[in-house]
Amino acid sequence: MDKLLLQQQVLERLTEDLLQAEQAARAAHEAATHEENIAENKYDTLGLEAAYLATGQARRAEAIRQAISHWQQFRPRPYNASEGIRLGALVCLVDSDDKPQKLFLGPAGGSMKLVSGAELVQVISSEAPLGRAMLGKCEGDEISIQAAPIRQQFEVLRVH
Repeated sequence: MDKLLLQQQVLERLTEDLLQAEQAARAAHEAATHEENIAENKYDTLGLEAAYLATGQARRAEAIRQAISHWQQFRPRPYNASEGIRLGALVCLVDSDDKPQKLFLGPAGGSMKLVSGAELVQVISSEAPLGRAMLGKCEGDEISIQAAPIRQQFEVLRVH
């Protein structure tokens, strides 16, 4: 599986997300400044609500820009067993039900699912609980994380 191809897919998806966030921010800004939304009394908060939404959308767009910058500067390295799992690792885990999953550990913008050939690959960041737990682990190691009320167990099958 080509890590550079996965990285390109992440950048394409983030670019699409940025366009949507920027459009949403513009629309919310226009709503906030439209003359029909000028408050007529203290209970008329439509313009204020639109301004809050515009601010939130602008922050979201900035966060996506930063994620794009991190991914553009990112250079996945080959796996080195003496270092264990690091950013850029493509990891195959199996859970306690023997269900396998492929994860691509990246610098930002996690929770993205990509398709590589016939395989589904979940992008996670090292800031995610599972991402943090994987750092430094090697093939055959056990990983355990607390997710809500249950503890999840995984085994590292392969790392690329």
